[in-house]
Amino acid sequence: EQAANRSMERKAIAAKPAAPAKPAAKPAAKPAAPAKPAAPAAPAKKAYADNLEGWIGESLEILRAKGIPASYDGIKRNVLRESTGNPRAINDWDINAVNGVPSKGLLQMIDPTFKAYHVEGTSWDIYDPVANITAACNYAADKYGSMDNVNSAY
Repeated sequence: EQAANRSMERKAIAAKPAAPAKPAAKPAAKPAAPAKPAAPAAPAKKAYADNLEGWIGESLEILRAKGIPASYDGIKRNVLRESTGNPRAINDWDINAVNGVPSKGLLQMIDPTFKAYHVEGTSWDIYDPVANITAACNYAADKYGSMDNVNSAY
C-alpha cells in the first residue's frame, strides 16, 4: 500500500502544471533613434616644407585668403636680396639699427612696421618666416601695390 501511495504521489507531481514563466524584461519604450551621420571632418591643414619654398607657399595661401596681392617670384626675389633666405637675419648697421630698431627676419622688417602690418592668423614673432613674409607683403601692398613692385630696399 505504501508503494502504491508513493507511486500516486509521483504521478501527481509529474502531472502538476509548471509554474507560469516570469515575464520577460519590458521592451524599450521606443527603439533607439538611428545614429546621426558624423559631420564631415574639417579639411586637414596643408603641410608645408620647413624651408624657403614652404614658407613662401604658406604665406601665399594666407595672403590670398586675405586678398593681399603677392607672387612667389616677387617674394623670393626680395627675400634673397634682403636676407639670403635666413629667417634669423638681423641688420645691425643701417640707420634703423643705429636708432635701436634693427631690421629682422627674411624680409628685414623693423618691429613697429611688423606690428602695424601683422596679418591675423600668423605668429607675432618677427622671426617666424611665415609671419615675416606675410606682414612684409601686407606692408608692400599698402605702400607699393604688391611685393612684386619692390625691387630694392623698401
